[in-house]
Amino acid sequence: MNAETIERLGWSRNEMAQKAAQDLPDGAYVNLGIGIPELVADHVPEGIEVIYHTENGLLGMGPVPPEGAEDPELINAGKKYITAAKGACFFHHADSFTMIRGGHLDISVLGALQVSVNGDLANWSTGKPGAIPAVGGAMDLVAGVKQVWVITDHVTKDGQYKLVNACSFPLTGKGVVDRLYTNLAVIEVTAAGLKVRELAPGVSFEYLQELTEPELLR
Repeated sequence: MNAETIERLGWSRNEMAQKAAQDLPDGAYVNLGIGIPELVADHVPEGIEVIYHTENGLLGMGPVPPEGAEDPELINAGKKYITAAKGACFFHHADSFTMIRGGHLDISVLGALQVSVNGDLANWSTGKPGAIPAVGGAMDLVAGVKQVWVITDHVTKDGQYKLVNACSFPLTGKGVVDRLYTNLAVIEVTAAGLKVRELAPGVSFEYLQELTEPELLR
């Protein structure tokens, strides 16, 4: 099936972000990566407090501001406009990475180019000439944070596997991914393999397996 069919069957990007937001524990300190993960801040369930961190120096990141209410001095690591929650704290970039490397963040929500059956993550480069020259803060995030969740489309735009037996792109970290939220399913990375926790409406287990290189567990 083509990518358009897959998109129609699965969750939208906002719905993927909402799924992840609903699973965040009350009081968690969470870093949101660039791309779809940024949308998670817009979907915190009522009655739950989640403290969002961005590595350019803010603890207490709020949702995206309404159009016309943007503050040019309030941006996240992806250079997108954000808001500051009540009680937010601003600090130096070096202090921000001390928080990450010191194990003070509970969860990092990142995008991915590839995730392997054992939780290896490739999310910064395809390895082709002219690609991004360095991994940046992603390597710190996967090494210093207690859990790593990934939000990504289940396959590439041309229908290639993103959940693979072994990553062919340069790694961000080995065995670091704990959970995946794709447009087709929520999947746990376990010692036995990739275990399907929830299927998107209209998606069968067999269809999901067709679009996944490793054998999935029910």
